[in-house]
Amino acid sequence: MDYSVKTTQNRVMSVKMWPPSKSTRLMLVERMTKNITTPSIFSRKYGLLSVEEAEQDAKRIEELAFATANKHFQNEPDGDGTSAVQVYAKESSKLMLEVIKRGPQEEFEVEVNKTGDILFDISGGRRAFIDEDEARDLLRPLTEPHNSYTKIRFSNRSFGSEAAKFAVSVLSSIKDQLTEVDLSDFVAGRPEAEALEVMNMFSSALEGSKLMYLNLSDNALGEKGIRAFGDLIKSQNDLEELYLMNDGISEDAARAVCELLPSTDKIRVLQFHNNMTGDEGAIAIAEIVRQCPSLEDFRCSSTRIGSEGGVALAEALEFCSHLKKLDLRDNMFGVEGGIALAKTVSALTNLTEIYMSYLNLEDEGTEALSEALIKSAPALEVLELAGNDITVNSAAKLAACIASKLSLSQLNLSENELKDEGTILIAKAVEGHDQLAEVDLSTNMIRRAGARALAQTVVKKHTFKLLNINGNFISDEGIDEVNDMFKDSLDKLGPLDDNDPEGEDFEDEGEEEDGEEDNELESKLGGLKIKQEEE
Repeated sequence: MDYSVKTTQNRVMSVKMWPPSKSTRLMLVERMTKNITTPSIFSRKYGLLSVEEAEQDAKRIEELAFATANKHFQNEPDGDGTSAVQVYAKESSKLMLEVIKRGPQEEFEVEVNKTGDILFDISGGRRAFIDEDEARDLLRPLTEPHNSYTKIRFSNRSFGSEAAKFAVSVLSSIKDQLTEVDLSDFVAGRPEAEALEVMNMFSSALEGSKLMYLNLSDNALGEKGIRAFGDLIKSQNDLEELYLMNDGISEDAARAVCELLPSTDKIRVLQFHNNMTGDEGAIAIAEIVRQCPSLEDFRCSSTRIGSEGGVALAEALEFCSHLKKLDLRDNMFGVEGGIALAKTVSALTNLTEIYMSYLNLEDEGTEALSEALIKSAPALEVLELAGNDITVNSAAKLAACIASKLSLSQLNLSENELKDEGTILIAKAVEGHDQLAEVDLSTNMIRRAGARALAQTVVKKHTFKLLNINGNFISDEGIDEVNDMFKDSLDKLGPLDDNDPEGEDFEDEGEEEDGEEDNELESKLGGLKIKQEEE
């Protein structure tokens, strides 16, 4: 028998599968929470749980499943834990299905939250159609004389025309006291004609109200829906927050929004996430942004915007000197859009959160953005540049940028190609970052040297919460080293089960030679200093 095969077999036989690590248990809770809150044939029948309720159930399920599996393991002390893991998985699956079939525990409740203003909220419980009788029952508190509700949330309930007739009669009587209206996801599953009729009714009922907050998300509006809300939108001169997420905002719909909004001077939050805006639609949105001097939070992620629209948005954002949070993830800006964003970012000194993952920035766009950020956004706390085809060629500029952001708490550079050389530069860049809490360099072609350097740097930080280096090319020995570094804080290390020791850059010339190569790389890069551009 080949000696290497025999060694590998012995190593596998010596692994003990039980008990799972704390990070593995937490990961299971996260996966169950996601499964429980994902729409399915069961949720359509039994109702969909909220994230908060699902998380509580997931934690309870995991604890029960762990106890059952642990008892099984104790009865088989000579086993390697494989059967206990099977019991753990089977019990978790069984209990999770029971929770999904049980559905949400809270039923049609009115939630009142007294924090100066009073919130009337019917969004809890099952996502469901409501008829006129249910509307009368649910909205009864709004009909009481001299009620003090200033905020309403009707999301997660689908109003038909009959239910809407009663609802709008109530809203008409209290519209003058309202400052916040949430009508997100309030016509789900209705035929288009009925949905548009309901939108028109609510719009007319609320016309003339003086709102600071308006949320029309998750209604598949399109241009027809936007214009159905025309009376309401045209009457708003004091809006501070406007949400139009997942609304089918096309080019024509974006133009309709631009046409209908009478005043944008006070808008602080503007969000268009998950639409089909495209370049022409982005140009219309850019016209809105250009007229928002008070804008602090702008989100236009997953909106199919290319370089032309990206440049238009970037140029418009130069007028938003108060901007703190910028989220443009999952578009197709490309290098040209990245360079335009770099010019804009250099003028936005108040930025604290930047989300620019999956924009196809490549090295050229990344370098331009890095150079701009070195001289701007001194209080930056969050930087996300995942999935941008960033290689080691731009790693030095990127590292210099990161080194200059001492308030940085979250860094996401996943799904790039930084490899060991780039990763070691990033590790050196964050050495003095006392606020750093999360670092994600998963899927970056990292091997043992890069993983070791990054782990050594972040594990020492008192504020640190999570390192993700999964999906790389780390050897078994490298994984053992990282696990050993985090042995006293396993909850701070993400899973490492998707690493491929034989990835495309792996050269297996023997364990000793591999270790020497890693050490040589670290020593070559160890003396490098991250140079910042002079102001």
